[in-house]
Amino acid sequence: MREALEAFWHDWVVVPGKVLWMDKKALAGFLILVFYFLMATVGPLVTPYPKSYSCKVYLPPTLFKLPPSLEHPLGCDYFGKDIWAQIVWGAPTVLEIAFIAGLVTTLVGITVGMVSGFKGGRFDAAMMGLTDIVMTIPGLPLLIVLATVIRTSDPLAVGLMLSVTAWAGLARAIRSQVLALRQRDFIEAARVGGLSTAEIVFREIMPNLMSYIAINFIFATTGAIYASVGLYFLGVLPFTSFNWGIMLNMAYAQAGAEYSLSTMHYIAAPILAVIGLQVGLILFSYSIDEIFNPRLRTEL
Repeated sequence: MREALEAFWHDWVVVPGKVLWMDKKALAGFLILVFYFLMATVGPLVTPYPKSYSCKVYLPPTLFKLPPSLEHPLGCDYFGKDIWAQIVWGAPTVLEIAFIAGLVTTLVGITVGMVSGFKGGRFDAAMMGLTDIVMTIPGLPLLIVLATVIRTSDPLAVGLMLSVTAWAGLARAIRSQVLALRQRDFIEAARVGGLSTAEIVFREIMPNLMSYIAINFIFATTGAIYASVGLYFLGVLPFTSFNWGIMLNMAYAQAGAEYSLSTMHYIAAPILAVIGLQVGLILFSYSIDEIFNPRLRTEL
C-alpha cells in the first residue's frame, strides 16, 4: 500500500510539478486556472455583494455607468451593479457547464471510439455510420432548438446538451488511434497472454492515449465555454442563474453599451473573462504530453 501511494505521489504530484516548473507557459496557464478556480469557489464567499444583487435593488444614480475605480475595480453597469461582482458570481456556472460538457464529451467519445476500433466488423461500421450522421448535424442550430425546448439553466442539463454532438469528432479520432495500436506487437502479446478485452483496453491501449485524451478534454472544455456563453448571450437559455453571457446580453439588449465608449467596460469585462480562461486552458495544455507520456516521465 505504501509503495502504491509513493508511486502515485511521484507520478501525479512530483512529476507534474517538475513539468510545470520547467515549462513556463504551462505554469502560467496553471496559475491562471487556479485563479479562476478560486474565483468560482472562494470569490462568492468574499465578494461584498450578495447573489441577489440585481437591478431591482435600489441603487443611487451616481453608480450608473460608473467607470472603474478603487471601490469598483471594473466599474458599474447601466443599472449601477458592480461588474466585478457579476464576473465572480457568473464564474461557477461557466466552469460547471464547461467541465460537465468536456467530461461527458470526452467519455462518450472515448467509449464509442475505443469499442468501435477494437471490435471492428459490423459493429464498427454501424457506430461509425452513426458518428458520421452526428457530425453532419449543424451544431449551433441544434443547440438553439434544444435550449428553446428544454428551457433550463441547470449546469448539468446545459452541459449534457452541449455534448450531444460534440463527442463525434473525438470518437472518430480515437477509433483511428485504436486501429493503429491494436496491430502492435504488445497488443498481440496481451491477447496471447490471456488478457480480456477490457484489460487490454485499460492496461495496454488507454495509457498510450492519455495525453491525446487529456488534450481533447481541454479543447472540448474550451468549446463548451464559448457555446454556453453564446447561448446565454443569444437569450435562448432562461436567465435564472448568473452567467457571463447574460452580462453580454444585458449590455447589448438593455444597456445599449455598444453605442457608447463610456460603457464599453461592461462589454469588455465578460469578454476578457472568457478569453483569460481560454488562454489558461491552452497554455496548460502545453504540459499534457510531458505529464502523461511515460518516456518523458523517466527523464524527470
